[in-house]
Amino acid sequence: MDTTKLQAALVRVLRPLVRLLVRRGITFPALCDVLRELYVNVAEYDFVLPGKEQTDSRVSLLTGIHRKEVRRLRGAGAPVSAVPASLSRTSRILARWLADRRTTDAEGHPLPLPRVAPAGQPSFEALVESITRDLRPRAVLDEWIDKRLATLDEADVVTLLDRAFVPQGGDEQQLYYFGRNLHDHVASAVANISAESPRFLERAVHYDGLSAELAADLERRSRDLAMEALTASNRQAHDGCEGDAGGRWRWNFGVYVFTEEVSAAEPPSAGRPGGDA
Repeated sequence: MDTTKLQAALVRVLRPLVRLLVRRGITFPALCDVLRELYVNVAEYDFVLPGKEQTDSRVSLLTGIHRKEVRRLRGAGAPVSAVPASLSRTSRILARWLADRRTTDAEGHPLPLPRVAPAGQPSFEALVESITRDLRPRAVLDEWIDKRLATLDEADVVTLLDRAFVPQGGDEQQLYYFGRNLHDHVASAVANISAESPRFLERAVHYDGLSAELAADLERRSRDLAMEALTASNRQAHDGCEGDAGGRWRWNFGVYVFTEEVSAAEPPSAGRPGGDA
């Protein structure tokens, strides 16, 4: 693989991340500390030779980090991305509300649910209890109301708000998905680059040289299409899990939409159509 071309691609990938780091006050030396530890960790756990013990010397050779530093940093264990308990609970309840045919309309939109209902009938209480018995449904509802994820009206009916689908403003939930989703997107692209033939679907439709009005219209339409695809996939996954024996595999299906105004200093595009790539 041409390392020069790879480095050029990395610059483009890392630029928005560096912009975020500078904005949040994470300095270059602080990032170096993180990368040094990560390089050692990856070399230690992901590049072990079959039947051989990983040594400080080999980790040093793979990473270019001095053996003394390798010895200090090794043994921390593979990094674990723990899901915050409240996030895991909220995500699972939302996923079931959006997937269960008893709690959605014909188009897959979430129906308002009575807070309580007779046994066997859909309700917010039954929905929460299908996910967890560790918390009272009312406590979950109060948390959601406080976070403006749902409302409770005078008829004791719970309505899910649009805000529930979009993590807000750098909170714990948004930062968790920031790490998880970017990891999986990059991991799928890396797997495709590393393999003889692409294993994962990792494509995009892109057009340059557009007016602001057309870009905004395309953004709105692509958001609708993306939500339709996510809703359908969530429902299929929910139905499949009902009879699945379970195992150690995980699956993630994500989409993204992005528009920006290109700087006038940038060279003009070679052509407006970008197509599928």
